[in-house]
Amino acid sequence: MIKIIADSTCDLSDEVLGRYHISIAPLIIQINDKEYKDRIDIQPDEFYHMMMDLEKNPTTAMPSPVEFLRCIEEGIAEGCKEILCICMSSGTSGSYQSAMLAKELFYENYDPGEYKLHIVDSLCMSHGSGYLILKSAQLRDIGYNFEELVLFNETFKKHVKHYLSVDDLDNLIRSGRLSNTSAFIGKILKLKPIMTMKGGKGAIVAKERGRKHVLDHYVREFIKRVDDELTTFVIVGYTSDLAYAENLKLKLLQESHFKGEVYIMQMGVSVGTHVGLGGVSMFFIEKDRHHDGLLANELINFVAKRDEFLEKFGKRQSK
Repeated sequence: MIKIIADSTCDLSDEVLGRYHISIAPLIIQINDKEYKDRIDIQPDEFYHMMMDLEKNPTTAMPSPVEFLRCIEEGIAEGCKEILCICMSSGTSGSYQSAMLAKELFYENYDPGEYKLHIVDSLCMSHGSGYLILKSAQLRDIGYNFEELVLFNETFKKHVKHYLSVDDLDNLIRSGRLSNTSAFIGKILKLKPIMTMKGGKGAIVAKERGRKHVLDHYVREFIKRVDDELTTFVIVGYTSDLAYAENLKLKLLQESHFKGEVYIMQMGVSVGTHVGLGGVSMFFIEKDRHHDGLLANELINFVAKRDEFLEKFGKRQSK
């Protein structure tokens, strides 16, 4: 049996984590000089309610190697000898490095010939890494082996498309995700930045005026970019406004050809400290990334691996 573990920025719902037996190493949130373990000592709705009155911006710290070791040993106790750990991007947090240190500590006491442990630097944030985790759990449950899950993650992690927009630019400014100049212009013109991930870090790719245009942008880009065969589900994320996320889901199903599952999941406290109130996001797998300048030989290798994956996936789905 294969155990899947992650850090708390994956933002998957408790229902999904429980269904697929996914263990979580929590980040630490410091609010008004008090420390909380993400998803354990503080829950998202509680945090977003507090956020309206905070004088100081909360800060986050990566999970300790001990927390990752705890998750690994949970898997061992469940009888698993193969463990896949999928972390948030190393470009935005030290979670990956902490997990790698936990791996070293793990092999001081366990035989690498008997136990397999692979750490994925997802290059993703929030439900981006959550997408890889949920997809890996689904593939595991239809018969994919450990090596195939590792290959899937390392092949497709660059193709998980992120879109994130926020109502309040102040949190992005304080966390260094947006310059003061960009924020000033955005506030004057009532522009909402739309961010994605590039090279494992956040980048602004568009600005839209008003919520309606943000959702129009999301659906337009989804139709243009989605890999129809690999995107078997979409994740819509939100911080404090569930209705905003529900509007995006409805618009996506009405205006695109997508007929799969659309999950709506709340962004957790770790991500919410940077995103702030009114954030909405969308995640799916995009196709060949010609528009992102993917080198020709990389593209050929990607298409070959993609076709091999789809062939295996089709065979296992039909069993």
